[in-house]
Amino acid sequence: MEPQAIYDSKPWLKNYEAGVPAEIPFENLCLPDYFERTVASFGDHDALVFEGYSITFKQMKNMVDRLAAALADFGVKKGTGVAILLPNLIPTVVANYAVMKLGGIVVMNNPLYSDRELEHQFNDSGSKVLVTLDLLANRMIDLRPKTGIRQIIVTSIGDYLPFPKNLLFPLVAKKKKLAADVKTAEDVFRWKDLIRQYAPHTDFPQLSFDDTMLFQYTGGTTGPSKGVVLTHGNMSKQVQQIAAWFPQFDSGKEIMLGALPFFHVFGLTTSMNLAVFLGWKNILIAKPQPDQLLEAIRRYRPTFAPLVPTMYIGIINHPNCEKTDLTSLKGCFSGSAPLPVEVLQEFETKTKATIVEGFGLTESSPVTHINPFAGGARKIGSVGIPVSNTECRIVDIEDGSIVKPVGESGEIIMRGPQIMKEYWKNPEATGATLKDGWLFTGDIAKMDEDGYFYIVDRKKDMIISGGFNVFPREIDEVYYEHPKVQEACTIGIPHKTRGEGSKVYIVLKEGETATEEEMLEFCHDKLAKYKWPIEVEFTRELPKSTVGKILRKELRARDMAKRK
Repeated sequence: MEPQAIYDSKPWLKNYEAGVPAEIPFENLCLPDYFERTVASFGDHDALVFEGYSITFKQMKNMVDRLAAALADFGVKKGTGVAILLPNLIPTVVANYAVMKLGGIVVMNNPLYSDRELEHQFNDSGSKVLVTLDLLANRMIDLRPKTGIRQIIVTSIGDYLPFPKNLLFPLVAKKKKLAADVKTAEDVFRWKDLIRQYAPHTDFPQLSFDDTMLFQYTGGTTGPSKGVVLTHGNMSKQVQQIAAWFPQFDSGKEIMLGALPFFHVFGLTTSMNLAVFLGWKNILIAKPQPDQLLEAIRRYRPTFAPLVPTMYIGIINHPNCEKTDLTSLKGCFSGSAPLPVEVLQEFETKTKATIVEGFGLTESSPVTHINPFAGGARKIGSVGIPVSNTECRIVDIEDGSIVKPVGESGEIIMRGPQIMKEYWKNPEATGATLKDGWLFTGDIAKMDEDGYFYIVDRKKDMIISGGFNVFPREIDEVYYEHPKVQEACTIGIPHKTRGEGSKVYIVLKEGETATEEEMLEFCHDKLAKYKWPIEVEFTRELPKSTVGKILRKELRARDMAKRK
């Protein structure tokens, strides 16, 4: 059989779990519609739990509609960008659904980003309102004049805490750097004041699958981060795809461990939106460190947990792991980086849960592949098989029109209802990535005879540090701003706890001297902390191709040889 015909036959379908359809008869409902349905079905069930404070779906709806009234008063309507700069808190979920219901565009931002990074994303997205944390508010007030943001809404970790934590919080929060005073400024509003002042909004627009729902920014190997445009159709159909993949989990009966950051589409889809879609209680973890994860599992007995490998590693290596009953977990989903076999096996032994590894990109909402959960073979080391309504091929790296035979490596491309509309205001990048509806990922993979896919190499040059994507070119460009630096090139190196860290090779300008400490310090106010390099090495020259392109691959090989 010709390679094209093999992929067209979808050999992966024979490994689908019983009850998982090859083609989902998608409901023409957007996520706010599903939210309203969940409220009608499970209104008195707990929706969100944070540090022991819980709200039901009915209470969440009341809060969403009150915030929507405030946002509408601020001028938010269909197509208005609203930036959300928060960890996993109750206001994070409420703000998402308030913006969605109004037809606004949710612009999720990483609280770890530097002002420089946020300025670009606020301006590129055209955001008019910002919802953020008191710990970040003064920085954002100072940054606002450089952006189009008009109003800033400020919440606090202490806004929703149970008794007696709510009484103790003001006494200790500032000492522990959990809260901060916000300076007086025009058009800066307190979250709880707005929720009290405004009656629930009732005049919501009709939404369609073609309407833009989300701008999710993704780093690029060249230039500033790009805004991935995801529609209501993308996000609704993606959640329907994931829910269909796990038919053993019932609506209204499960408990989600909300540890994946909602500011990234992985957490936004597989935790926040999936829990709302299915009417599950979601345990919100603002700081997903091993202590907090173990305490949440012990206290709330979650049954479903989407996590990244560093979280699994942190849990099983923590001294309290042996003292914690982890058996409430029934299903776990792992993505963003390969999960070591030993970690998977040890975690499953301790929990009796099943971990399924998957794959996807920001540009695909993000999930395209998952291993079968039950009733189908899981293949260790594989990212699984394409989910319902998703086509996949392996094509020649140089000529994307040539389909590769089974077992041979090439670029993995996908097509399905979860694939992005475009890159915002970037037709050149869109054209290079989307071709005839196919998403060209830049990842190198292969498919076996059963239709399981294996990632052979990640996107060229990308570093995955603690589950976060770090693009070397972004770090390079910061160092090119240093007056002493002639050339800089960043590579990924092994790191004991984060999987990978960044190392920068630097060529200084003639006559200049510098220390490693000086260079490491230089980027601290220019990059998010997880992007900070952990090593700097000075060199007289960098390896280059015949056309003068710096060869990262050779630097990686050189560095690896030194570490042997």
